[in-house]
Amino acid sequence: MLDPGYLKPSRCIESDAPPIVDFARSCVGNASAPTDMAIRLYYAVRDSVIYDPYQAYADDNTYSACVALERGRGFCIAKAALLAACARAAGIPARLGFADVRNHLATPRLIEMNGSDVFRWHGYTDLWLDGKFVKATPAFNLSMCQRFDVMPLEFDGRNDSILHPYDQKDRRHMEYLLDRGRFAEVPVEKIIATFRENCPRVLEPDGFRGGDFVNEATTERR
Repeated sequence: MLDPGYLKPSRCIESDAPPIVDFARSCVGNASAPTDMAIRLYYAVRDSVIYDPYQAYADDNTYSACVALERGRGFCIAKAALLAACARAAGIPARLGFADVRNHLATPRLIEMNGSDVFRWHGYTDLWLDGKFVKATPAFNLSMCQRFDVMPLEFDGRNDSILHPYDQKDRRHMEYLLDRGRFAEVPVEKIIATFRENCPRVLEPDGFRGGDFVNEATTERR
C-alpha cells in the first residue's frame, strides 16, 4: 500500500503552493495520462531550473521546491523536490530517493569545499507510474549538459533515469556508492547532520559566495 504522504504537501515539497500548482498545470497542458504528465513535468523541471550546487546548505530554504522554482536554480535535492511537488500537484504519487555518489566531473572548488569527490545525499525523484516506482533525475539541465559534454538524461516514464557512469568522451562521470533510502519529505536534518560530520565546509555561510559553477567547470575542462 502506498504511503499517503506521497500525495500530500510537506515542508519542502509544497505541492499545494499556488506557484507550484500553476507551474505544474502549465507544464502538463492537455496531457491526461499520468505517464504523459510525468514526462512533461520531468523535462520542464530539468531544463527550466538551472543546476547550481553552490548553495547555502545550512539554510532550510535551499531544499525547498518553491524556492528552487522562484529562483530558477537549485541543486539536485531541490530540483528533485520540485519534480515531486509538481507530480503530487498533478495527482501522481511521488517520493524522493537519495544516494551517495562519486562525481568525477566536479570542479576543483566544489571538491575542495566538499573535502572529496564523494557527494552525499544526491537526490532523485521516484514517481508512481503504471503500478511501480520509476526513478527520475532532473538535476542537470540540457544547456549545462551540452557545455559539460555530458549526455542529458532522458525520461520515458517506464525506465529508471539515473546519472550516467560516463560522459560523451568516455570519462568517468558518476558512481553510485551508497543507497540512503526513499522518503516522503526531504530529510533536511539528517542531510545537514551528515554534511556537518563529513563535509562541514559546505555549511559555511559564505563558502560558495560569488561562485559560477558552469563557467568554472567549462574553463576547467577545456
